Amino acid sequence: MRIATWNINSIRTREERVREFLQRSDVDVLCLQETKCTDKQFPDFTDTGYEQAHFGLHSFNGVAILSRVGLEEVHTDFGQPGFDKNLQAEQTLEARAIGATCGGVEVWSLYVPNGREIADPHYSYKLRWLDALAEYAANSGAGASTRKSSEKLCLVGDYNIAPRDEDVWDRSYFDGRTHVTPNERARLRALEGAGLSAATDLIADEYTYWDYQAMRFQKGEGMRIDLQYARGITPKAARVDRDERKGTGASDHAPVIVDYTVDGEV
Repeated sequence: MRIATWNINSIRTREERVREFLQRSDVDVLCLQETKCTDKQFPDFTDTGYEQAHFGLHSFNGVAILSRVGLEEVHTDFGQPGFDKNLQAEQTLEARAIGATCGGVEVWSLYVPNGREIADPHYSYKLRWLDALAEYAANSGAGASTRKSSEKLCLVGDYNIAPRDEDVWDRSYFDGRTHVTPNERARLRALEGAGLSAATDLIADEYTYWDYQAMRFQKGEGMRIDLQYARGITPKAARVDRDERKGTGASDHAPVIVDYTVDGEV
């Protein structure tokens, strides 16, 4: 099974890029993040041979799954917390997660909260969100969710965390900033503690995101923050489609593609 994750940074702006990617990439499942639209505004890709599911509430966030190997049991709640910058207000669920069974594998497209700044409430929200994800992966039925994660599980998306210092172009630039803190990285290790492997370690020497500012892509100043974690399926090969970061109108993220062998299948 070939699974790709891509922070598309506005699907309505980049619909044609997605169509061309599906045509040439031969992926079985494509997970999109930051679609920046409501469900009604999400384009119809079913003419490409892919089923689709989308969760979007506003013109920010938004996640989707496109699958040509089946799309069943769609869910948007694994027990994650909500957020409002006013901590006294209701902490409402954001459109940051969608999961479905695709070809017998439970696949989630995830847009992990950015965290903003270490002193910002969004940072503690990010940690709680990741705690709920790890708890769900460990079959706990965390929080509001009564579902149990499956043995064949793939959690992919924009994690907004660089697993190692080598996954950012200049570690000193991130001193005192999010994305590289011990607390964030500990949450990634918790996923491994729940029995998932870091499939995208196969591309540990490549970046997946380059900020639009300061010509980061042209300077090779990137980060590896688009990740895939899997259980019950074995990663065999992975690559970053850097070509999708090139040219006019590109997202600031590139697709990350992993080929898996589904455990128990010949």
